Amino acid sequence: MGFVMKAAAAFLLALSLSTAPTQAQAQERTLVMASTTSTEQSGLFAHLLPAFKKASGIEVRVVAQGTGQALDMGRRGDADLLFVHDQVAEEKFVAEGFGLARRAVMFNDFVLVGPALDPAGVRGQDVVAGLNKLSSSKAIFVSRGDKSGTHAAELRFWKAAGIGDPAVKADGSLFDYRACGCGMGPALNIASSVDGYVLTDRGTWLSFKNRGNLAVLVQGDKRLFNQYGVIVVNPAKHPHTKTALAQAFSDWVVSPEGQASISAYKIGGEQLFFPNANN
Repeated sequence: MGFVMKAAAAFLLALSLSTAPTQAQAQERTLVMASTTSTEQSGLFAHLLPAFKKASGIEVRVVAQGTGQALDMGRRGDADLLFVHDQVAEEKFVAEGFGLARRAVMFNDFVLVGPALDPAGVRGQDVVAGLNKLSSSKAIFVSRGDKSGTHAAELRFWKAAGIGDPAVKADGSLFDYRACGCGMGPALNIASSVDGYVLTDRGTWLSFKNRGNLAVLVQGDKRLFNQYGVIVVNPAKHPHTKTALAQAFSDWVVSPEGQASISAYKIGGEQLFFPNANN
């Protein structure tokens, strides 16, 4: 009996030793990507990341939040890679030494959605004119208010409209401006429930199912262009980050294979994102 027990123990020890490197290797082949809610909630990553894993064997764990929060994750070294959409903030991140070179990946556009009957009369192609009309109306505007790329774009558009504080009308009265501090999907849900207006990226809008009375009212303005970029966190700042794995994703997503995968993602036959890595 003693011999059998010793043999069994030896077998179990050998088995554990043989599986340990495999588990460690699996952990080593996983990277953390801080990204935007638009790339996650639009369904792009559910399409894109399995293709990357098939090509590389690398697992990507996504932390989806506003671009500002994603950049903060990179500054703290809590992410290996960023996939975001606020070019000014991205370039500042790289200039401060927190990231390696920023690379353009793809684009789509922002749209202003609201009640199909459009009581504020914003419908058209000029987002600045639309916001000016909206600010003097009795309508509700839902802002993400979360320092995301979409929120940053929204604030730029209010500023271009000459409106420093969108919550205050020109006559000093209050505009019904509701900052939710939330992702794109929840912001759209709130707008749908109150028949409000909201700025959204087109990708999330196309994948959004709870539209209610909402419809696209302002689109086509060149200022609504929405560029996405990828940045590898700088190992000089955070040596523990998985630079090689992050670089592998960065290289793949701008390669012909990665760009083709982005082009192939459609909802209802409509393409959500347009690759432009070589532009």
